[in-house]
Amino acid sequence: MRKALVACLCLQGMIVGFATAEDDRAVLEPLTVWGDRTANAPGSLSVIGDETITSAAADHPAEVLNTLPGVNIQMNSGQEHLVALRSPVLTGGAGQGSFLILENGVPTRAAAFGNVNSLFELHHETASAIEVVRGPGSAKYGSNAVHGLINVIHGGPGTFDGVELRASASTLSRYRTDVIADNGENLRGAVSIQKDLGWRDFTGVDQQKASLFGDFSLGGWDASAWIVGSNLNQETADFIEGPKAYRDRDLAESNPDPLAGRDAYSIRAAVRLNREFGFGSVTLTPYAITQEMSFRQHFLPYKGFEENGHDAIGLMSRVEVDASDTVILRYGADAAFASGELRETQDEPFGFFPGDSRFPTGTHYDYDVDTTTFALWGEAEWVVSPEVTVLAGLRGETHNYDYSTNTPVGTFGRFRVADDRTDNFDLFTPKLGVIWTPFDSDLAYYANYARGERAPQASDLYRLQSQQEPGEADTETLDSIEIGVRGTAFAERLSFDLAAYVMQKENFFFRDSDGLNVPNGETEHAGVEAAFDLVLIDDRLSVRGTAAYADQTYAFDRITASASETIRDGDRIDTAPEWLADLALVWMPTDAFEASFEAEHVGEYFTNPANTRDYPGHTVFHARGEWAVREDLEVYLIVRNLFDLKYADRADFAFGDERYFPGEPLNATVGVRTLF
Repeated sequence: MRKALVACLCLQGMIVGFATAEDDRAVLEPLTVWGDRTANAPGSLSVIGDETITSAAADHPAEVLNTLPGVNIQMNSGQEHLVALRSPVLTGGAGQGSFLILENGVPTRAAAFGNVNSLFELHHETASAIEVVRGPGSAKYGSNAVHGLINVIHGGPGTFDGVELRASASTLSRYRTDVIADNGENLRGAVSIQKDLGWRDFTGVDQQKASLFGDFSLGGWDASAWIVGSNLNQETADFIEGPKAYRDRDLAESNPDPLAGRDAYSIRAAVRLNREFGFGSVTLTPYAITQEMSFRQHFLPYKGFEENGHDAIGLMSRVEVDASDTVILRYGADAAFASGELRETQDEPFGFFPGDSRFPTGTHYDYDVDTTTFALWGEAEWVVSPEVTVLAGLRGETHNYDYSTNTPVGTFGRFRVADDRTDNFDLFTPKLGVIWTPFDSDLAYYANYARGERAPQASDLYRLQSQQEPGEADTETLDSIEIGVRGTAFAERLSFDLAAYVMQKENFFFRDSDGLNVPNGETEHAGVEAAFDLVLIDDRLSVRGTAAYADQTYAFDRITASASETIRDGDRIDTAPEWLADLALVWMPTDAFEASFEAEHVGEYFTNPANTRDYPGHTVFHARGEWAVREDLEVYLIVRNLFDLKYADRADFAFGDERYFPGEPLNATVGVRTLF
C-alpha cells in the first residue's frame, strides 16, 4: 500500500479576465475568496456562473466548457475525454501535465501524477462557478499550469435554506439526479448520481459524486472545510477505424473492444483558514488527496491493462500585505511530498505481423515513485496611477523524484524498465503584466508576459520505451506574450473581451502516431480569441458567442523511417483546429420562459504530425428551453445535435489507421428542478 506525506505551502489564483454572461459577471467578486485574484488584472480568464452551469445541465463537463474561447475538450467514450486550452488536444504525459486542475483553488492531483481524463473527478454538476485561465498560470501556480488551468468552485453554505432536487432523463438512456441541501447557515452538501446505458454497444456508465462543505471558527481563524469524492465504473467503447468511419451510423454504434472499461475513485478534503493580523492577512489550506484507477488501454493496439494511484497531503498558504497605499505584496512557499504507483500488464498475445515480439505478454511496468517539491514565490501589485496597474511575480521550485521498480531491469520488446534512480528538476516562472484603464472609458487594455513550466510526469520519466534512455525527459517550458482589451460599449449592451497571443514551447514531450515517445519537441503558437454578449431587444433577445483562431506549428525537424511520421519545421501540430467557435441566440419573451439556439463549430485539423491525414471539422447545433412553472419548480428540454449530423468528437491517425470516436446522434434530455 502506498504511503505519502505532503507538506505544501503555496498560493493559488491570479488572473481575472472576462465573464461571458450576466450571471457570470455577477459572481466575479465572491470568487476572489477562492481564486485570490485582484479585480482587474492582466491576462485571459473566463468565468462560467452558477446560472449557466445549472441551465446547461451538462452530463459531461465538455458540454459547458466548450462554450469558452480557446477551449476544446474532446469527448471520447463515456466520461473519457482529452483537454485543450489554447493548445492542441494533448495526450499521454503532455495531456496529464500541461493543464492544472483545481477545486476551490486546490490542486486535485499531485503535480507528477496527472490524468488526461482529469475532469471526470470534479463535481462540476453542482458547482457555483468554473474559472478557466487561458495561457500560463505562472508565478503562483507552479508546475502544470503550462497552457492554462480549470478551477471548479463550490459555493459555501448559506446560499439558501432547504433542499434542491434536479433530475433528468435522455433519449440515449442517460439518467441523472442531483441533490443539494443547505441549512442556510454553515452546512451544505451535494450528491450527483448518473446512470448511462450507453448509445454505443457495451458502454454503460455508473458515476457517483458527493461533496460536503462547512463554515466555522477555529481559535480566531475563519474556517471553511470541504470533502469531495467521486466514483466511476464504465464500460468503454474503442475507436472505430476506416476512412470517414464516423459517417456510418451502424459502425459508429458498435464497440470494437467490448472488454474495455475503466474504474476510478478519488477523494479530496481541505480546510481553508483565514485570519487578519496587524501586518496583513494569512490564509492556510491543509488538504489531502487519494485516488486509484484501473482501465484497459483500448487506444493502444496491444490493449494493456493499467493500474495507477497516488496519495498526498499538504498545506497551502498565502500572505498578503499592503506595503503602501499603492503596493500590495503577496508571497509564499511550497514544500510537498507525494507517493504514487503504476502497473501495466498484457494478458493477450499481440503482433502487427507473424513473429512480431515487440509487445510481450506479462508485466511491462510495475514501479513506485515518491516526489518532493520545494518552492518560493512572490508577487507585487503596484497601482502606478488611477489608470495604470502593474503586476509582477516570480516563482522558483524544485522537484525531486525517487523511483524504484518492482520488476526486473531490462528491455522487453518495445518496453524498457529502468533501474532504481532519482531525478531532479528546477523551475522558474516569471510574470509581468500591465493594465491601462483610461479615464472616462469603459475599456481596459492589458499586456502580459508569463512563463509556464512543468516537471515531467512520472510516466514521462519511467514508462520508457526501448529506444529511450533514462533521464531524457526534461522540464517543459512555454513562454507567452499576450495583449488584449475588454469592456463594454453601446450603453453596456455589449460586453466583450479580445485577446491576441504568441507562445513558444521547448522540450515538448509527446507520443507520435506510431506510439513512440518524442522527448525534445519544439512548438510555436499564435492566435486571437474573442468573446461577446450583446443585448438586442430590451433584455428579451440577446446573442453571445466566442471565437478563436490559432496557428499552432512544430518548430523542429524529425526525420523517421515512416514517411507518415516525418515532422518538418512549420508543419501544423496534429489535433489543433485553426478555428473554434460557439454562437448562441437567446430569447426570453417572459421572465418565466427562456429558449436558445446554439451552433458549436470545430474547424479542420490534421490527425498526424506529418500532416498527411486530416479531419474536415464540423458544426453541430443544439437547442434548449426552460420554463419556470412556479417560483420553486422549473422544467427544461435540451436537444443536442439538432440536425443529427454524423461527425467525430475525436479524429485520430495512429498505428497506420484512421480512428474516430463518433459524436452522439440527435438526442433530447428532459429535466426538472425543484426546491423544498
